[in-house]
Amino acid sequence: MNSNHSSLAGQHAVVTGGGSGIGAAIAEALLRAGARVTLMGRNAERLEMQREKCHTLGDVASITVDVTQEESVAKAFSKAGAVDILINNAGQAQAAPFTHTDMTLWQRMLDVNLTGVFLGTRTVLPGMLERKNGRIVNVASTAGQIGYAYVAAYCAAKHGVIGLTRSLALEVATKGITVNAVCPGYTETELLHASLEQITSKTSRTEEQARESLLRSNPQHRFVSPEQVANAVLWLCQPGSDAITGQSISIAGGEVM
Repeated sequence: MNSNHSSLAGQHAVVTGGGSGIGAAIAEALLRAGARVTLMGRNAERLEMQREKCHTLGDVASITVDVTQEESVAKAFSKAGAVDILINNAGQAQAAPFTHTDMTLWQRMLDVNLTGVFLGTRTVLPGMLERKNGRIVNVASTAGQIGYAYVAAYCAAKHGVIGLTRSLALEVATKGITVNAVCPGYTETELLHASLEQITSKTSRTEEQARESLLRSNPQHRFVSPEQVANAVLWLCQPGSDAITGQSISIAGGEVM
């Protein structure tokens, strides 16, 4: 992988959910490679904190957006300008037994995790097609490759992201645009901490026991770091990766999909 400081010079990248966790790590990796980066997310304060943290790395801006709302997405991307690299990272996970998965939870998981990817991609794609160049990377999950108990709505949404990725990649395969998904396993982020809290609150297990139960799925017996996900995303955005498209790449320590 070419990771020099100018490999993405002149490229403008948008990272949704860029205020923390995986999104923040991806933004930092892209900045170090020379890209201009716009962070997007719902929490303006968090975005500004991350922008301040990153400003020494390069040209970085922040714009608030609700990826589930068509009008909000249109306004945010209009403000951002032409996009060469789109990282659809915004997401949310919520657990519930299937019999307790109501329409509100179901729709929320689809809106944030799948419709948000659709709206962002649909907004930037015409410009990429016009320029005959672009990189789209969707941050899915191993939950988009296999099933997990108690997160049926989340799994359904992430499976949808991978289906969208594969389909769109075929449509634009001759247009200079690649579309891929990365699929992290359990990653040290706020989402993981929320999952641990749900386990401890609904069972008799301690946090250490809850962590151990999640770690069993990773043959390396450790959680993935946001930086490891960011490295994979950066590789897909680098010059020379243009033969990689329509893929869902597992970042899960060898977990069998």
